[in-house]
Amino acid sequence: MGRMTATVHDSAQAPVYARLQEGSEAPDFTLPAIVPGTAENGLINLSDVLEDGRRVVLYFYPAAMTPGCTTEACDFRDNLARLESQNVSVLGVSKDSLEKLRKFAERDHLTFPLLSDPDLTVHKLYGAYGEKKLYGKVSMGVVRTTFLIDEEGVVAAVMPKVKPDTNAADVLRLLKGEE
Repeated sequence: MGRMTATVHDSAQAPVYARLQEGSEAPDFTLPAIVPGTAENGLINLSDVLEDGRRVVLYFYPAAMTPGCTTEACDFRDNLARLESQNVSVLGVSKDSLEKLRKFAERDHLTFPLLSDPDLTVHKLYGAYGEKKLYGKVSMGVVRTTFLIDEEGVVAAVMPKVKPDTNAADVLRLLKGEE
């Protein structure tokens, strides 16, 4: 699987990173990660996970240990067995440091890898970084987005602006509709 780069559109304001669409090849990446059940940090490579013949739920979240991100991570944790029974691996990505991700994983007993993308490279490749509106104010930041990637490395579904408390259930409904 070859590397792809983000599409950046020039504008008078901040750059806009194009979100991947269904049917797009998922850009490969390698990121440092907190891997459950290990004391050491590891590296996660998307193509390695796909080589195992698994589908991947790749979800981007703004910041570890915040209320919404905790709700979302715990929802995936609580539904992990159901997702794994559908041949799905879950990977959570944020800009947080490995130290903060380790605290997050330990505090909330998270059982899937958390990946660190501090320079937002992978966020931008997938279009999970851009303009967001909060309380009427527009700013640049991480856009909570979930991607379902099939065994061939193709984006099977894009779920923009997901709700933290229903993200895992929405993915499970999507998987049920596929079969």
